[in-house]
Amino acid sequence: MVTIQNAENALKSVYLGTVTELLNTRVNPLLSKIEQTTGDVWGKEIRTAAKFGINGGVGAGDEDGALPDAYGNNYLQFVSTLKNLYGQIEISDKAIRASADGRGAFTDLLNAELEGLLNASKFNLGRMLYGDGTGKLATFAVKTAGSETLTTVDCVNNLIEGLVVDVYGVSGAKKSTARIKYVDRAAKTVTFDGAVSIADGDSLYVQGSKDKEITGIGALFNGDSIYGVQKSAHPFLNPYKKNIGGAIDEIIIQEAIDALENDAGSTVDFIACSQDAKYSFIDYMSGYKRNIDFMELDGGFKTLSYNGLPLVYDRFVPDGAMYLLNTKAFKLHQLCDWRFLETENGKILRQNQGKPTYTATLVKYCDLICAKPNGQAMLTGITRK
Repeated sequence: MVTIQNAENALKSVYLGTVTELLNTRVNPLLSKIEQTTGDVWGKEIRTAAKFGINGGVGAGDEDGALPDAYGNNYLQFVSTLKNLYGQIEISDKAIRASADGRGAFTDLLNAELEGLLNASKFNLGRMLYGDGTGKLATFAVKTAGSETLTTVDCVNNLIEGLVVDVYGVSGAKKSTARIKYVDRAAKTVTFDGAVSIADGDSLYVQGSKDKEITGIGALFNGDSIYGVQKSAHPFLNPYKKNIGGAIDEIIIQEAIDALENDAGSTVDFIACSQDAKYSFIDYMSGYKRNIDFMELDGGFKTLSYNGLPLVYDRFVPDGAMYLLNTKAFKLHQLCDWRFLETENGKILRQNQGKPTYTATLVKYCDLICAKPNGQAMLTGITRK
């Protein structure tokens, strides 16, 4: 007979390992290439030493002359706080009782809930990987009179039906919370499930997540500081960035790859691009009657290939952009891998107050650190012919 205790045992002993593996390797091709480690975690912070330049203790000299002075490596200390990532599943008491006499029915129930969690995690983890840590989703312009429909200023790549968002005004104050009902991606409008007070220039963030998300790739190319270090004081931290203002071609891509190799000693092993940048690359290859190569990555992802490098389309890469990355320079530092939150008596399924439902919460404390920010590149302004 299926009981709450049976459900807890199944979640702990059977499903946790599978879900952890899927969240770490199957939700995003970039995440599957990044090393995950518990190293350099000190309390609630990540403190890691990033080496730059070369050892200074080299030089030529006379046969019987003085040896070169010894100089050690150059290091900067990167510091970041561990970010709190959560995922919840909810099971009703009625559903548990309805499947009480059938183990298969109960298994289907858990599978459906965990599949929903994985789908939501696929969206949010992918978005955070390419974000800048602020959690900002979009900025809105004019609200249609008498409607909850708004026109976005930038794009709707980060928006999806069902997402619960916080609305922040231009002043930075939180105004309201709402759930997205429909996104018209062609018209770049979004409809909420109720009336929302929004003015021109207001911004949307995932509920409760403003300035609390992992430090994604966007943070390397935005702002004057990264991991507590000022870029203006250490200009070598600035990554390669170039505005193309037109169609992409092999020379442009190779110039960026060579610049990273020559200037930062960084070897590109992963290329991520927006949809229009992908089409621009396909147009270029087709224009010269070139075959477009494909490759399969770990995790079962199939993608385009550029000279043996994976060229991956990701909806969360900014429009008209292409990232050229050395993924070996990234590490996802974590206090522990995904775990269920437990009560004092070890319970993971908790009844929601005043409701006949139970929830279980997955949690992970982590942040993404790039030890070589200047070893990454971003091409912008890519258009189709």
